[in-house]
Amino acid sequence: MSTVATITVPKSGKQIKLPTGLFINNQFVPSVDGKETIDCINPATEEVICSVVAATTKDIDVAVAAAREAFNTTWGKHVSGIERARLLNKLADLMERDAQELAELEALDNGKPLRIARDFDVGDSVGCLRYYAGWADKIVGQSIEIDNKTKFAFTKHEPIGVCGQIIPWNYPIMMWAWKVAPALACGCTIVMKPSENTPLSALKLSELIVEAGFPPGVVNTVPSLGSVGGAALAAHRDVDKVAFTGSTLTGRKIMAAAAESNLKKVSLELGGKSPQLIFESADLDQAANWAALGILYNTGQDCTAGSRVYVQDSIYDKFVALLVTKAKQLNVGDGFDEATTAGPVVSKAQYDKIWSYIDAGKQEGAQCILGGEKRPGKGYFVDPTIFTHITPDMKIVKDEIFGPVLSVGRFSTEEEAIKLANNTTYGLGAGLHSNDANQCMRVSSALEAGTVWVNQYNLLYNNVPFGGKKQSGIGRELGSYALEEYTSVKAVQWNYGEKLDWPL
Repeated sequence: MSTVATITVPKSGKQIKLPTGLFINNQFVPSVDGKETIDCINPATEEVICSVVAATTKDIDVAVAAAREAFNTTWGKHVSGIERARLLNKLADLMERDAQELAELEALDNGKPLRIARDFDVGDSVGCLRYYAGWADKIVGQSIEIDNKTKFAFTKHEPIGVCGQIIPWNYPIMMWAWKVAPALACGCTIVMKPSENTPLSALKLSELIVEAGFPPGVVNTVPSLGSVGGAALAAHRDVDKVAFTGSTLTGRKIMAAAAESNLKKVSLELGGKSPQLIFESADLDQAANWAALGILYNTGQDCTAGSRVYVQDSIYDKFVALLVTKAKQLNVGDGFDEATTAGPVVSKAQYDKIWSYIDAGKQEGAQCILGGEKRPGKGYFVDPTIFTHITPDMKIVKDEIFGPVLSVGRFSTEEEAIKLANNTTYGLGAGLHSNDANQCMRVSSALEAGTVWVNQYNLLYNNVPFGGKKQSGIGRELGSYALEEYTSVKAVQWNYGEKLDWPL
């Protein structure tokens, strides 16, 4: 048995006991050949919460072998959809029961406000598990007519096998649920690599996997550095599929490793530089609310962050004034303070990256009309920052910043708005605000993005597919579409009447 950390929750003084080993075959274990650990840092205080075991390449091999054994014996095609649904619903029940504790770990490890972690992240994750539990016994194929007198064919959607899943630090619990739920519903087994920045909630969820009654090896959790664990999963010859959420740069490396090893199936949910278009017919107060949410929710650490807002000339000044007023209302602070509506960014590295972009925006001639000044004291806090007077070639306009930094531009015509919106290598999300129904249809059709929000922004639902175009990724998560990522289609062709003459 590996060591257990005792974590003290701020304000309440409550103590959480959490195993800090690798989770393989339903047990928390030390590394087979390594002594390295990962320090988990509270981004609000810059203090170490605890340390967890860092998996080595050999540990990944052990976890993959456990997942393969489970797939071949107690899971995969050896368990019914009804049983998979029962276990997923049981896991959802346990997450619901422990929602407060899961949210406390998330607030400590990630920095997000406790209330948001509990009510949104954990709440949506419970819903995701229940949604895919409903699919577990409804995965069906087709019966295909060939020749009614002699033969027919049918298809089976079989679990693809052992899945390596690599999740990011911005929504640790939710990204865990998005990956785990459809994979388990289809009958796959999992080796999960949480981000080295935020491994704590994945370890807690691993305890719940055991309590729910999943067989050993069905879900394995291996915190490690991305360059070790993530790279090993992407290149592993006994992993059938790798699912990754994170940066486009890392996504390229994963796709290359998958191709060079065993041509495993790949799904990638990558970066974004998503636009929101504000047309003159829009409800400006509501549009300002959605634009503020789009860039400031989760302190801007969102792959779909609406980080480029383009406003029609005729309403530009009025809208920008409204938007600044809304952004000033965000209360950035410690996630355990009830008054806080946004926490710190996740790490020192992320903090430094965001400030390098803010400095670049100023140096390249953009006008900073809000924020842009560092706070004194501890914690990786970044206040809402808005730039105007932007040009398309500026770093803050082209690059994904992953922080509460917004570029605001202007347009005259609908055609110009569409051109500005699509002027990016990314294609994850886009939004438009207009009360002209014909315009909403035209523009939503023309925007190059996997998700287009009309008169809203950044809302995701477990039954609606999500994913990117262009360099924002491959494949879809959520909805029935996610099931396709975890199944392979087998065609069975049955001859019951044709006689073959030989030789031909």
